[in-house]
Amino acid sequence: MPLSDNFISDWLPVIITLLVFGFLTWLAQSLLLNKLKHTGNENIFARQLGVLMLMLVGLVTVVITLPLSENTEVQILSLIGLLLSGILAFSSTTLFGNLLAGAMMRFTQPFRTGDFISFDTIFGRVTELGLFDCEIQTQTRELISVPNSLLINKPVSVIRRSGTIISAELSLGYDLHHSKIDELLLQAAEKTGLEEPFVHVTQLGDFSVSYKVSGLLVEVKNILTARSNLHRHVLDCLHDNDIEIMSPTFVSQHAGPDVQRKIAHSPAFNQVKSDSTAEDVVFDKAEQAQQQASDKVELLAQIKTLEEQMQDADKDQRTAMEKRIDTLKQELADIKEVVEVPEDE
Repeated sequence: MPLSDNFISDWLPVIITLLVFGFLTWLAQSLLLNKLKHTGNENIFARQLGVLMLMLVGLVTVVITLPLSENTEVQILSLIGLLLSGILAFSSTTLFGNLLAGAMMRFTQPFRTGDFISFDTIFGRVTELGLFDCEIQTQTRELISVPNSLLINKPVSVIRRSGTIISAELSLGYDLHHSKIDELLLQAAEKTGLEEPFVHVTQLGDFSVSYKVSGLLVEVKNILTARSNLHRHVLDCLHDNDIEIMSPTFVSQHAGPDVQRKIAHSPAFNQVKSDSTAEDVVFDKAEQAQQQASDKVELLAQIKTLEEQMQDADKDQRTAMEKRIDTLKQELADIKEVVEVPEDE
């Protein structure tokens, strides 16, 4: 039985609309989520959101083209709008707040993957920057997800990659001249590998003088080890020169010069040195994330350079460049796959 003219005229626009938006959705998903994987996973949510918006527009268009009365169409569209409004109302406080904060941080870039940051009571390295939260690996190797809205509402301290100042504070008695202490503390800073060290007298207490030795640490990746080494070298330099370090709350009566002093001299045996540092274990994921981010930037720069050179290249050179570009894109895809696999699997 042939289809009636009314059926064709009523449902043909609907079928055409379904086919068009089905093709557009497939095309968008293929381009944004499959073929452009080498661009990195930091924009995966934005691409998924674009496909979702396209599907939503297609749904509304299909409803409009349905052979329904005007009142029925208005009711269906009102129902769709009511459902979306309810979803947005329940999730707007946290979801969109974090989303806007994440977008703002993408523009301002207060820190990057691999940076050391201090936020509230949290100190660690950034392992991932998402649209909704930021993942931080702490000194105990824990992974903490901090909502982006908190990061823009509270102060965040970021250690500069070009170097940071590390310090050690201690209290010594008034019987020691500050010039001698300055010399020994500067020696301790130099043994630690700090550049341009300096010493400050921070406080003149009732029973002791407070000193603070500081210096520039260029290799910030080893900040935990450098702080520990600075304290060790301060102990060695002072104790090896018969200088007693005491807490301000320690009470001791020295009856004469022959009294036994509280000094621990450096041992005669050689200390065991290890090639690895605490940072290799503590910030393993952060170090991997920073290295992968650097590799992505380098590979994308190589691809861009080759694409520019292809314009002036001959046929043979262009073929070789295309193969090289495909290889670089595959390396980018491999990096993305490594990032998406959980480290415990």
